[in-house]
Amino acid sequence: MMKGIAHAAFNVSDMERALRFYRETFGFEKAFELKHPETGEPWIVYVHAGGNQFIELFYGGVNPQKYQDQNIGYSHLCLEVEDIHETAERIEKAGAPLDSGVSQGCDGNWQCWTHDPDGNRIELMQMSEDSLQCRFL
Repeated sequence: MMKGIAHAAFNVSDMERALRFYRETFGFEKAFELKHPETGEPWIVYVHAGGNQFIELFYGGVNPQKYQDQNIGYSHLCLEVEDIHETAERIEKAGAPLDSGVSQGCDGNWQCWTHDPDGNRIELMQMSEDSLQCRFL
């Protein structure tokens, strides 16, 4: 039986910059780091994203991918937040880009968008009691 999503993983070009972004923008903390089992080199940093969820950041990312709306594969990471307006303000205060301001999506939830230093798109979403997701649940 599936319990949920355990983590999302990203290759990053600059680990310290990525950690600073996730810490300062979202308040996430570095949980632990793994070394590569064959080389002993730094390999993955786990960032705690709340509950039983983590973001894995892999060292050594190259060849950044430019997001295009219809590409097959990864589109974005969505983080659920308690207060979308407070979150948007925190993003701006942290100096991170706010790609779109707070708006209500067609599913009924409130959202805004940012991206990490490597261009990975991140949606922030405040669930609305009358949203399609909440109606399903």
